[in-house]
Amino acid sequence: MTTAQQPDHKDRPARLTVGVVGAGRVGPTLAASLQLAGHRPVAVSGVSDASRRRAALMLPDVPVVTPEDVLQRADLVLLTVPDDTLPGLVEGLAETGAVRPGQLLVHTSGRYGAKVLNPALRAGALPLALHPAMTFTGTPVDVQRLAGCSFGVTAPEELRLAAEALVIEMGGEPEWIDEEKRPLYHAALALGANHLVTLVAQAMELLRSAGVAAPDRMLGPLLGAALDNALRSGDAALTGPVARGDAGTVAAHVTELRRHAPQTVAGYLAMARATADRALAHGLLKPELAEDLLGVLATGTNGSEGDAR
Repeated sequence: MTTAQQPDHKDRPARLTVGVVGAGRVGPTLAASLQLAGHRPVAVSGVSDASRRRAALMLPDVPVVTPEDVLQRADLVLLTVPDDTLPGLVEGLAETGAVRPGQLLVHTSGRYGAKVLNPALRAGALPLALHPAMTFTGTPVDVQRLAGCSFGVTAPEELRLAAEALVIEMGGEPEWIDEEKRPLYHAALALGANHLVTLVAQAMELLRSAGVAAPDRMLGPLLGAALDNALRSGDAALTGPVARGDAGTVAAHVTELRRHAPQTVAGYLAMARATADRALAHGLLKPELAEDLLGVLATGTNGSEGDAR
């Protein structure tokens, strides 16, 4: 289902009232997307000024109330709070009697499956875990980005179709994740997306230090091609001095990083070791070249072994 199709739903009668607990970047976006599908946002909770501004931008005219009031007003409640906050929130809502039988309770945590909602399940709620594999800005552009976005879906078997239907209505693609595999699933996404941001930010800082006026313009085509190649070809897309076994070049890199950006050395060495292992396993790095390269990575070039740790 694409964003272009969603406006067709706007003429339908509203089917579910929607509430958001936690007006971060994710909740208002999902509620706005559900609104395009014919549902009706009726309440949102948010504590900080930023949350309230975001709610006003993404869900205009929707009242900001307490979490308990959100649950009183909504048939479908989105719990979009930080992972570490979620278990306590669910327990608190269940203990106060805010959860209603038959209420759809949806959390968007990647780490947790449906079992974290067990306190609400005992109160009669219908638990769903719908995690969008997307980075959010907290602006209307996020609704468009949901088109074709994969969602990690975990729910009781009897609610599987309902969970997948909600994802499709938001323009997403449901991907079923077993309860016990949720932490591994989330770790994979964090490794691929969150760490990528750190690597790109570090690369831009280093390019500025090297005198590049527009590091974003320089990196854009390169990173776009690298990402495309990696998604298409996996390890076969590995290139660069580590994959080639250019130990002297890698040693020069580490020397310059120690001089200009010592905070990046540990990350560079760790990623270079991982790249070398994958290049060796894939037959890209010749064993006879790997010895010198791994020696450089073990000692951190001309520094002592202790410096590289």
